[in-house]
Amino acid sequence: MKASQSNTINRVIVIGWDGAGSFVQHTPTPHLDEWMAKGASTMSAQTVSPTISAECWGALLHGVGPEKHGLDNERAARHTYPGDSPYPSFFRVAHEAHPDRKLAAFTCWKPIMDGIVEDGIGVHKVSMPDAELAVACAEYIRSNPDLYVLFVQFDYPDAAGHKYGYGTADYLQAITETDRWSGIILQAVKDAGWADDSLIILTTDHGGGGDNPKGHGSDHPLDKTVFWMCSGPGIAVGSDVPEALGLIDTAAVVCRALGLKQPERWDAKVPEGLFS
Repeated sequence: MKASQSNTINRVIVIGWDGAGSFVQHTPTPHLDEWMAKGASTMSAQTVSPTISAECWGALLHGVGPEKHGLDNERAARHTYPGDSPYPSFFRVAHEAHPDRKLAAFTCWKPIMDGIVEDGIGVHKVSMPDAELAVACAEYIRSNPDLYVLFVQFDYPDAAGHKYGYGTADYLQAITETDRWSGIILQAVKDAGWADDSLIILTTDHGGGGDNPKGHGSDHPLDKTVFWMCSGPGIAVGSDVPEALGLIDTAAVVCRALGLKQPERWDAKVPEGLFS
């Protein structure tokens, strides 16, 4: 497999589809498929336990599990994440290394903004419904050519899973719609000329429908198995993500891509063979 021709990664973009699990393989996702074909992907990565949003997004952003980052949905909704935590988010790592570089988070679920991403580190934060979020994020990309790190979270798949049941036709349609919204952002990436010098990660926090058809939180494979893909310089085209990778390792991949020193207390690791 050949790797991307460019050797430089100038920015990282992480797009998360809340509650999508590995169900993306059962419904049309043309934009996800396009970017998967450009890089490495898996439908069998494992998220952390318990399989709940704050615990899982916290692991993705902070490189440690819930027993260390201490997050749950209630805490994330009520408290600001401590800026002096020994488990910083990859946003804080990027800010401390390069204080003047642009960081942005666009999320539907507002607790991510203050309860999971630290305050006072220069992150441009926007929270709004999915369809509006996609358009606003695309416009931000077009208006900020010096963007360094971007995190996006769409909520629709999880909302549909809770309402209709994970794996149902309505739920799968929500994933397809989320793919369309992601396509708006990814088109902006292309329009900005970033397609060849960015690391793009698409993934999810957890699945659902394991022990509870309309819920999640268990270690059942339907709850815990998630899709994960990345493409960009140094990533072999059309390759498989190493089996060792878990959702928690996303933070380490972000740091590796940007040449940032990973915090010593993180448990996240870049699996051998991901970067060629």
